[in-house]
Formats: sequence, structure tokens, C-alpha cells
Amino acid sequence: MKSRHELVEKNVTWLALLTVVAISFGGLVEIVPLFFQQQTNEPVEGLRPYTALEMEGRDIYIREGCHVCHSQMIRPFRAETERYGHYSVAGESVWEHPFLWGSKRTGPDLARVGGRYSDEWHRVHLLDPRAVVPESNMPAFPWLETNTLDGQDSANKLRLFRDRFGVPYTDADIDGAEAAVKGKTEMDAVIAYLQSLGHALK
Repeated sequence: MKSRHELVEKNVTWLALLTVVAISFGGLVEIVPLFFQQQTNEPVEGLRPYTALEMEGRDIYIREGCHVCHSQMIRPFRAETERYGHYSVAGESVWEHPFLWGSKRTGPDLARVGGRYSDEWHRVHLLDPRAVVPESNMPAFPWLETNTLDGQDSANKLRLFRDRFGVPYTDADIDGAEAAVKGKTEMDAVIAYLQSLGHALK
């Protein structure tokens, strides 16, 4: 007589069904508690929302696919923390929609790149990566220097993040968003975004 284990193992339908049940149970046990832990839902002390210019820079960063090659998630391993700094924590990303943690690194992790290099270094790097990193295989982004922002949607972006995601933007932030962005180049915006990364966690 066949054992129950053998019956399940040889019956594709039962095997698939019980596999889904096991994975679902494991997922619930691992994931559900995270919704109720303060450290995963509360911003770390010192976290501030992106300015209008930084928000525009973040959108350009996503548009150009920078997040495909650069993660923003330092793992809690010595090799990572010695190179990039303190490992990433959930409280740094509570206002990120979508979050840009990533797992692939063609280029270095950028979670703590803010303040590591000057604005001019970033400008040269984005225009000609090999001018500052000879072994780089990153493409150049010369159009960022010539594309100008009009800021027409900036206020709406901040308002959406406040109303839908609870990011603490003030009415003054929203009202001044267009003026803060208008006339700036996409290069200015991307650099502002990069320089904002990684300052919250002391």
C-alpha cells in the first residue's frame, strides 16, 4: 500500500496544491509581522521628504533606468558596510514609492552616495563617466545638461505623495514646488537627488 507521502509526491495536483499552501503559510509567518513592527513603518529620526527638485531628479533617475544597475540597499555584511557604510534599514524608505532597493549591481550601491562626491564630480561623471572612473562601463547622459524642467507637475507630485502616502509635505512645500524647479536642468535635478541619499541614518 502506498504511503500518503508517496501519493502526494506522485500526484501533480496534490503536490502543487500543498506546495502553494506551504509557501503561503511561510510567507504569512514571515511577512505579516512586518506590517506591525514600528521599525518597518516609522521613519528613522532625521528623515526628511525630498524637495521638489530632488523628487524630479528621482523621477529622471527612474526614467533613465539608473536603478537597474545601481541598488540602494546595503546588506548587513562586513564587506558591504566597509565599502558603502551602515547597512540600509526599512525606516529610511518608508516614504519611497516605489522603493529603489534593487538587487543587481552593475555599478556601486548608491544608498549613501550623498555628500561623498561634489556636485561637479557628479556632473562630469554623468556627462563622461570614464573621465572620472576609467574602468566604468556606464553610459553618458549628455541630454540631462540641456533638458530644462518647467515644474508644471511638481506640485501635483508632492501633493500625491502627501495625500496618498502620508509624506509630510506642507502647503508651502507644494505651493513653492513649481518655482523651485522651473528653469533647472535635468542634470541639476539628478545631482540634487543623488546628494540627498543616505543622510538620514546617523
